[in-house]
Amino acid sequence: MNKSKSLNQWFWKWHIVAGLICMPVIALLCATGSVYLFKSNFNDYVYQHARIVSVPETAKPVSYSEQLSAAEEFADHPIMSVTLPASMERATAFRQHVKDRSLSSVYVNPYTSEVSGTYQQKHSLMQTVRKLHGELLLGLPGTLFVELVASWFVVLTLTGIYIWWPANGFSIKGFFMVRTAHGKRIFWRDMHSVLAFWMSVFMLIVLAGGMPWTDVFGGNLKWVQKQTNTGYPPHWRNSQGLSSNYETASTVISLDQVVSISEARELSGEITIKLPVDDRGVYTISNRAFWLDDQQVIHVDQYSGDVIKALNWTQVGVLMELRQGFMRLHQGEYGRINLIAVLIVALTFLLATVSSLISYLLRKPKGEWGLPKAPESFNAGLPVVIIMGLLALVFPVFGASLLLILAFNGAMAVVRPNKVIEK
Repeated sequence: MNKSKSLNQWFWKWHIVAGLICMPVIALLCATGSVYLFKSNFNDYVYQHARIVSVPETAKPVSYSEQLSAAEEFADHPIMSVTLPASMERATAFRQHVKDRSLSSVYVNPYTSEVSGTYQQKHSLMQTVRKLHGELLLGLPGTLFVELVASWFVVLTLTGIYIWWPANGFSIKGFFMVRTAHGKRIFWRDMHSVLAFWMSVFMLIVLAGGMPWTDVFGGNLKWVQKQTNTGYPPHWRNSQGLSSNYETASTVISLDQVVSISEARELSGEITIKLPVDDRGVYTISNRAFWLDDQQVIHVDQYSGDVIKALNWTQVGVLMELRQGFMRLHQGEYGRINLIAVLIVALTFLLATVSSLISYLLRKPKGEWGLPKAPESFNAGLPVVIIMGLLALVFPVFGASLLLILAFNGAMAVVRPNKVIEK
């Protein structure tokens, strides 16, 4: 790589400026993300009285219809769906229909049909961690700021690699070793650069799994999926437009009969059955399987038990498949190896982030910002302009912040035309 000294200085300055702004949020995202990886384990422990049941010697569950009746009698909102127990020790989960759309469940012991407990997502510690991770507990403004930081993280990664890459050849040790005999500042600088370099690709993969949850980028992604028919097929997420044969109806089939239909399909993973919302509504069976290819959605007439429409993962578009794959990687859902790998990446990058702050503080002169001097004007080159333009197009929040920076620099150049802005 033939490095430009002027470009390197310019990248270095903005790498530090952007890093100082983004660093607290990046550190928070790494820390809260590491905690949230264990949400299922934590919730199972805290709510084990509700979710885990004792299996009697004669393990013969009562009917799902009887369990549904117990949940309806206990619940203070209509029951909208049931999630079947994934193992014999699990309670049956009945989800309530609440106005704020948060998860509120009633758990029923499948062997006694007694309510074992409840779970309200909005009151759980892990939901607080999730909101801290995704929106800094600030609602929409926090979500947009997290998206801004996530977008700038891509720029930080690219500029960091360019700054760190040696100009005159490289040493194998420099790619792996942190120097310990050249003072604290060099030690912490190497700690930041080496760890960040090796984790950068993995962090970008983790970032790709988080961006679909953002407001602007995520909304644009949904729009592209809709325009290109690369998202979910119709009726995958809801049964709108489908109807049970109400005119020739006699009696409604029981929940147990619907469960039998799901068992006949040999669905794997967590199976959820949505209940009909009215006389024309349908039962909807879906499963959240370990592998995306094993997922199905089945809509069933609530009177005859006939399958109205059946969908499988082959009908899902390529962008949705990529989206769901990265989102699951982001949450460590592909087994223990995936979870541990994401945890290592997050904690290592947290260390790299803290190391950058220590290195900066050791380098910064007292009473000054300590930013590298950058040329007032130079030719960044067409590749840099194209890359920045593409990033601004893909990440509109980043693009908006870039326009604000350019406008500010332009205004400062008018106010102070004969001075080089260094701080």
